[in-house]
Amino acid sequence: MSNFYDLTVENPQGELISLADYKGKVVLVVNTATGCGFTPHYKDIEEMYENFHDKGFEVIDVPCNQFAGQTPGTDDEIHEFCTLKYNTQFPQMKKADVNGENAIPLFKYLKEQKGFSGFGKGPKALAMSAMLKTIDKDYKNNPDIKWNFTKFLIDREGNVVARYEPTEKMENVAKAVEALL
Repeated sequence: MSNFYDLTVENPQGELISLADYKGKVVLVVNTATGCGFTPHYKDIEEMYENFHDKGFEVIDVPCNQFAGQTPGTDDEIHEFCTLKYNTQFPQMKKADVNGENAIPLFKYLKEQKGFSGFGKGPKALAMSAMLKTIDKDYKNNPDIKWNFTKFLIDREGNVVARYEPTEKMENVAKAVEALL
């Protein structure tokens, strides 16, 4: 894949959504989970969606159960949780893998464009680093998604401009989104 817009992603009904439909939009792609310490990010993502959607902002939410089994439900159960608990209005895609041989092409592409560059500073960053060292001693040297709520920011031309680990402050993500609108 040479381009973000050449990719597709599957919705919960099994329909392929062409990312070419997002041309001219600023897009945040995020792998999500319903039972994670970072699950409250849904609130911030929904707030960004409400604030910026009319200006050309879209969210591609890909639930994933690859991190400590923190998204065990069906697509319908995940959608119900998100809409009831966080009043999410942005569309969710079909639950999918983001790492390994079954990773969906969208996440393979995103990881090729923006590799892992660290968790930043602070207690959450230290906790994530310590935990990941027990799972993968070489985690710093591969582009794999490290945990739930890793976010990729795509500009209006389809360029992957940033990767945010779940430890990134959501207000920094919102500022970056706003700057691209």
